[in-house]
Amino acid sequence: MNNADKYTRQYFPAPNAEARWIKKNYITKPPIWCSVDLRDGNQALIIPMSLEEKLDFFRLLVKIGFKEIEVGFPAASETEYQFLRTLIEQNMIPDDVTVQVLTQSREHIIKKTFESLKGAKNAIVHLYNSTSVAQREQVFKKSKQEIIDIAVKGAELFNKYSKEMGVNYRYEYSPESFTGTEPEFALEICNAVLDVWKPTKERPVIINLPVTVQVSMPHVYANQVEYMNDHLKYRENVIISLHPHNDRGCAVADAEMGLLAGGDRIEGTLFGNGERTGNVDIVTMAMNMYAQGINPGLDFSDMPSVTELYERVTRMQVYDRTPYAGKLVFAAFSGSHQDAIAKGMKWREDHTCRYWTVPYLPIDPQDVGREYETDVIRINSQSGKGGIGYLLEHNFGYVLPPKMREAVGYTVKSYSDHSHKELSPAEVLDIFKKEYVNINAPIEMEDYHFVRKADGMKAIVTIAQNGETRDISGEGNGRLDAVSNAIKRHLGIEYSNLTYTEHALTMESSSQAITYVSITFKDGSTSWGAGVHDDIIAASISALFCAINRKLAAN
Repeated sequence: MNNADKYTRQYFPAPNAEARWIKKNYITKPPIWCSVDLRDGNQALIIPMSLEEKLDFFRLLVKIGFKEIEVGFPAASETEYQFLRTLIEQNMIPDDVTVQVLTQSREHIIKKTFESLKGAKNAIVHLYNSTSVAQREQVFKKSKQEIIDIAVKGAELFNKYSKEMGVNYRYEYSPESFTGTEPEFALEICNAVLDVWKPTKERPVIINLPVTVQVSMPHVYANQVEYMNDHLKYRENVIISLHPHNDRGCAVADAEMGLLAGGDRIEGTLFGNGERTGNVDIVTMAMNMYAQGINPGLDFSDMPSVTELYERVTRMQVYDRTPYAGKLVFAAFSGSHQDAIAKGMKWREDHTCRYWTVPYLPIDPQDVGREYETDVIRINSQSGKGGIGYLLEHNFGYVLPPKMREAVGYTVKSYSDHSHKELSPAEVLDIFKKEYVNINAPIEMEDYHFVRKADGMKAIVTIAQNGETRDISGEGNGRLDAVSNAIKRHLGIEYSNLTYTEHALTMESSSQAITYVSITFKDGSTSWGAGVHDDIIAASISALFCAINRKLAAN
């Protein structure tokens, strides 16, 4: 790429920037949220939403908790006009929700916009005109004063039609392409509009500072916002709104830094839909606040449902790695990650934890409607013993001993590696049962009984091997020890270090138990087996034979 020299910086740093905002470490309260999905987002769709789809989306936005919703440009098309009228005439706008409409600074458009709002209880009428150097020179071919005159004329028309209609709607003004405008000029034109509208405490004015095209690093935008915050007239009666686009991939950073610099309000869309690379993603921004202990005032506790409706009506797809909402954002495939998560979850079980601090999980997945069992631990060839053991325990109730987790982990990973796919929890369980539970070949234990002796126990075990059935016997200090000695005595199988653990298998049946047995052979290898049965003794004997059979089969 050898043409970089044809590009230059198209932004104007704020004069004498103090960057006081940089000393703030976090956002302390949520902004006023305004969804522009139904206007800015909708105009960016390949197939714009139908009336019914827009109504479904509007209901979703209300349910999430938006109190300000931009519903369109009613003077621009019959579809947007009809949508607004449907909302008003069918009384679909809750009393605590304000609809917002957009208009250019042209009289016939402003007039129709006010007419479209007839009957609306609460509304924001949003005036804009472009102010950047590029737009002034190339598109409008007008001087700064002529651009100011356009804005002032529009502001005066707002006053005119509001008075004629007897409504007390709130006003908003945007110097469109703010980030490509000299800050001093942006300030001049905004103050000129404010002088016309004369905001009051009871009726504040919104000054929206859009990152129409992202042309600088986020700290430059924050300095521009701070400059406007310091110098706007009527500041105590002005709401500074931020509307970042995402051309440089920094919309969330722009918005967050802009709030630190004096912004009060955010205009954006769910999942960042919008022209070019999109708008600021309100889901990400709100959840960022939530993850640092600030209630954002928006409810994303059922993220899967929000995602489903969004994808249906917009025909867009939420990327699998989209923060907080993507299908894979809580998924851990890496063995070390899975192990850390499993240990973190165990820590929470064993301790009283006020704060969420589980490694690799910035928030509790259940807070956004996701499940540990299906969304967090995902099994493939990269997975580890911790994750596989966690899945078997929390999904199915199998609490494997630590060393057995390692052996089972290698087995499950091998299946995934050879099949070149992720394994579902059910598939992991099937592999575990197939490879480790109640294996009865080549030696099948058919029956057993015990005789108590003065110094211990005698076991008589009926086995089937190579088509032949016979009894073997042995003595020991307990039932399993006696069975083990019978195997060593009559079958010529040498092993040592027999370990044994058991627990009730409550997730499958309250009457079943599972026993895990390991034995070590002369070659140094260890074999694991598991037995499941209604009777704990039968389960332990089955587990021992399973461990032996697995070794014999491997040879």
